[in-house]
Amino acid sequence: MKILITGGAGFIGSHLADRLIENSHTVTILDDFSTGSLSNIFTFSASTDLQIVNGSILDIDLVTNLVAASDYVFHLAAAVGVFNIVNRPLESLVTNIRGTENVLEAALQNMIPVFLTSSSEVYGKNSADSLNEWDDRIIGSPTTLRWSYSEAKAIDESLAFAYFSEKKLPTRTVRLFNTVGPRQVGDYGMVIPRFVRSALQDKPITIYGSGLQTRCFAHIDDVIDAVLLVAFSDKTLGRVVNIGNNYEISMNDLAEKIILQTKSKSTIHHISYEEAYGEGFEDMTRRVPNLSLIKELTGWSPKRDLSMIIEDVSTSISNSSN
Repeated sequence: MKILITGGAGFIGSHLADRLIENSHTVTILDDFSTGSLSNIFTFSASTDLQIVNGSILDIDLVTNLVAASDYVFHLAAAVGVFNIVNRPLESLVTNIRGTENVLEAALQNMIPVFLTSSSEVYGKNSADSLNEWDDRIIGSPTTLRWSYSEAKAIDESLAFAYFSEKKLPTRTVRLFNTVGPRQVGDYGMVIPRFVRSALQDKPITIYGSGLQTRCFAHIDDVIDAVLLVAFSDKTLGRVVNIGNNYEISMNDLAEKIILQTKSKSTIHHISYEEAYGEGFEDMTRRVPNLSLIKELTGWSPKRDLSMIIEDVSTSISNSSN
């Protein structure tokens, strides 16, 4: 197939591109390289099966032409990272909402299937034991800019479902929970790469807030396995599906595990959310995915544990520093 990946030079997009090319597909990457990197797609950069287009999903003419030349679209391009969202909220909202609308409208012209990557951020402050796809969203005030990403992703999901239900455009949506692995950087608030880099340098590991907040981390290779199963299954048409790992760990325990596993001399340092992000920042106490639906639809479940994630991230950071 001829496959278009928006945001294909990013962390997740580049791993997806690798796998699709390995599976004999022809891939076109559209990326503005604001957070993506050519180094992420170095492996196949000279391949005739890969085309790289430096451009924006806000360029409707460019998007329309690239989508028309494709058999399938994976839409991953988005403003990412808590720091980006808080510091540039307007740019993030426009990119995430208008960009998705451009992709869907372009796909509709030739009924090209669209795979939308959404985020567990849509659940907001819902701290249920096991978040399933139809659980309520609980978010703060619209004037608390931290939630603008959640709002944008929820609108993206609604757009995709509306195009599916009203226009019969084949769409599939996944909500990704804290995907981690090689090539991910900590510059935009991603916690494990940030912790691991500090540990490898024996520098203090900085935790925002009390450190009692919990998260679940999924290995990028598991996530790509799941993405491909969802993308090419008839059972997932028009559906929203969680992808993640349901092993829960606090930030304090995560930092201690990383220090132990990397044999680091780092200490743990806490700072307030206000100091990290500015006044009025809100966070969620926990976020644990329910994975029953994806297992029912595709048979998928995560195979790689947190220790493997830390090992692979450590190796990747060490290699990039040499």
